Amino acid sequence: MTVVVFGGGSGIGAALAHRLAQAGRQCHIVGRNPERLAAVAAGTGASRSVCDVMDTNAIPHAIEAAGDVLSGLAYCVGSIRLKPLSRLAAGEMTDDFRLNALGAALAMQAAAPKLKSARGSVVLFSTVAVAQGFANHVAISMAKGAVEGLTRAAAAELAPHVRVNCIAPSLTRTPLATSITSSPMAETIAQMHPLQRLGEPEDAAALAAFLLSGESGWITGQIMGVDGGRSTLRTKG
Repeated sequence: MTVVVFGGGSGIGAALAHRLAQAGRQCHIVGRNPERLAAVAAGTGASRSVCDVMDTNAIPHAIEAAGDVLSGLAYCVGSIRLKPLSRLAAGEMTDDFRLNALGAALAMQAAAPKLKSARGSVVLFSTVAVAQGFANHVAISMAKGAVEGLTRAAAAELAPHVRVNCIAPSLTRTPLATSITSSPMAETIAQMHPLQRLGEPEDAAALAAFLLSGESGWITGQIMGVDGGRSTLRTKG
């Protein structure tokens, strides 16, 4: 049985593919960049599909290529568009919704029959910004807020055969976030977290791997923070 990892060419998705491979699980990684996919596949033995999730017709083909029975689906795709509401174009907001929420829904829709036969698990990704409310995060918070709603609705609909959970990280050192994590403000942001560091891809990948395993067999419909405590703790007055 196979775990499909969308966004498996870099960042959290790549870290998850490596962790699953170390546990002896077969992966099918999906992404836009053939070179990155090939590099991860070489290190994990994963099969792969080149797919741009903005092309809705391509998503079912990637699921089909993964095989007949799926034990898991991880949609590790995301975006970081930091703009005030006054400067956001309708097309930008629509693109973020399509990439983050619609793509996740369509991937689940295509994978659900295969997941049901294996009593599989789905892991989606949100952001700490949904619960906290950060300025200049309207587009991504709106899109990832939809992902959180999708998580709960799909978990209810697909139970008891398929479990669906969501991970909400804080700022993590991934290629997507390089412009922020390599900037002078990175250390200031790190100090806003009670654990006083930024996230690493392996932090979220560890929880994702657990949620995709039988060890989490009584967990579904949950939004889980991997955020250094930022969503719930305030260590300074």
